This record gives sequence, C-alpha cells and structure tokens, in this order.
Amino acid sequence: MNKHDEVEYCNVELRFERQHIQDLIKDLIKDGYSLYWSENENVFLISVRTGRKLVKLRFQRIKDGYKLVGDYMIRDARLSEWMEKLIGDMRGHAVVKRFRDRQIIIENILFGEVIRLVEISGYQQRVLYQKGPLLTDQELSKLFYSAEGEERIRQRKIEVDEQLDRLNEAMRSGDSEAADACMARLGVLTRELNMLEW
Repeated sequence: MNKHDEVEYCNVELRFERQHIQDLIKDLIKDGYSLYWSENENVFLISVRTGRKLVKLRFQRIKDGYKLVGDYMIRDARLSEWMEKLIGDMRGHAVVKRFRDRQIIIENILFGEVIRLVEISGYQQRVLYQKGPLLTDQELSKLFYSAEGEERIRQRKIEVDEQLDRLNEAMRSGDSEAADACMARLGVLTRELNMLEW
C-alpha cells in the first residue's frame, strides 16, 4: 500500500471476547501507537492516534462478548495492514475500498476471505476476481454499459445531501464528533463522485 492511499473499511463485523480486546490494545501499544480507551454498558471504544488523525474503533457489547462494527477511514499504512490481518485472523466480514488516484478497488470479504474484487475507474467497473461462478463476457459487457454508473452517481448525491443535513444539525447542536464524522464521510463521497463523473 502506498503512503498516500486511503482505505475505507465498511460494514465491518468482527466478533471478540474481552481478552481479545485487551490483547489488541497491547499489540497496538507495542507497535508504537498512542491510544486511549473507554467503556460503558454498550460500547468499548479504542481511540488510536495516527499522525494528526484519530481512528475510533467501536466494539459493541453483545450477549457473548463484543462486536467491532462500523465504517473506518484509515490513512496509515501500518494500521491498514493491522486491520486487514485482524479481519483475516478473526474470519470477519467487511467491504474494503482502496482509493488510488482516479480509481477505487473494492474487496468484499466474507469469513476472512476475499470473495469479490472489483476495480472502478470513472463509469467503468471491472470484476477482477469473483469466487464461485464467473460472469460470462456478455454479462460483463452488460454490466459495464448499463446505467449502473449513473445510478451510483444518483445514490451518492442523495447521500451527500443527507450528510450535509446531518452536518448542519451537528453544528447547531455543537456535537463536534458527529460534525467530524460527517466531514470525513463527505470527503469520501466527493472523491467517489469525482471518480465516477470523470
């Protein structure tokens, strides 16, 4: 991974026991990360400093342990490698988006294994790998030249409007954490729109 790459981890779902979380904290400290953590009856939160940014890992309490949930934008190469190893080792699920120049690489991971790998450049989408039955050339052509690109742009614009509404509400109520989350998501959506409309 290049130093300038950004990686977004979406729909992350990893299950942990309390001891696993304590081991993760020790490993991150051993790797030289500055961090702090807090806990209430619903969530165990680990905040990891990467340069000037703070990545907040949310572990939701469930009946038999904890579950790492949410979406995370990571710009630190070492922390991205750590996150990917964690998803593999814990046999977790995630959608991983890698942003490079005018291109997005999307990995769908199920039970720690990549089941689909897609490259998006502008309107064009190319399936690089798919576990299971492969698409025929006709199906691929239909996918490339369908209205999927336009539909994706429409959906992203709707999401931008929703994020702007949330940002406005967060700023009115003085919730800086929610405002920062909205700004980060808006940055991702803007980059994706630029790539799709290019």
